[in-house]
Amino acid sequence: MSITQKAAASLARQTARQQVPALRQTAALVPQRNYADSASTSHANFHSPYRRGTGDRPDTTHIPSFKKYRAGNETGNKVFQYFMIGAFGGLSALGAKDTVQNFLVNMSASADVLAQAKVEIDLASIPVGKNVIVKWRGKPVFIRHRTKDEIKEAEDTDWQKLRDPQADSDRVQKPEWLIMLGVCTHLGCVPIGEAGDFGGWFCPCHGSHYDISGRARKGPAPLNLEIPTYEFSSDEAVVIGA
Repeated sequence: MSITQKAAASLARQTARQQVPALRQTAALVPQRNYADSASTSHANFHSPYRRGTGDRPDTTHIPSFKKYRAGNETGNKVFQYFMIGAFGGLSALGAKDTVQNFLVNMSASADVLAQAKVEIDLASIPVGKNVIVKWRGKPVFIRHRTKDEIKEAEDTDWQKLRDPQADSDRVQKPEWLIMLGVCTHLGCVPIGEAGDFGGWFCPCHGSHYDISGRARKGPAPLNLEIPTYEFSSDEAVVIGA
């Protein structure tokens, strides 16, 4: 290689060494400019509610302010809320009341059941010494127009020695009228009137005997014939189930 060629190669190497640092600095500045340009462009188009201060990067821990979305009068809002709560509460109470009322009306006794709750009997048609059987609430009711001898027999009985002690005066409101359920207290059969060993009622199913006051005197019946609730509406009429 000639001297001229060696000198040209040395000069080219020195020139390249001098340009490399400048190129490195230029390459480092290009990304910063691009980020700055993109940041300035995005800031111009969109302002994030999470930005804080003058920083270029968004701060996601910052809670934005929503004051401009609030109503001007908070007291008015509370009054409206309380009014709506009270109105809905009142409507709910009315609905519950109507529901309970309709339920109770449907569960109450019908007209035909109420009609059977009370039965009025004309006593003038029952002669002395006779029995009459009427139906009340699906059960037979014995009505006996007792004679003076029957009243005396019922009162003279030593009732304290009976299996179900009860005086005759506790079973009648008027001595001449005996009113009781015609259901045997043993197994619910219907006794026969003017029969038995004591001149009262006799149950042929199992042999229970009742006297002229309806008290159990013989057989398996443990209790006296039941007395229903009744009252005399007049001297010649009685209401059963009063």
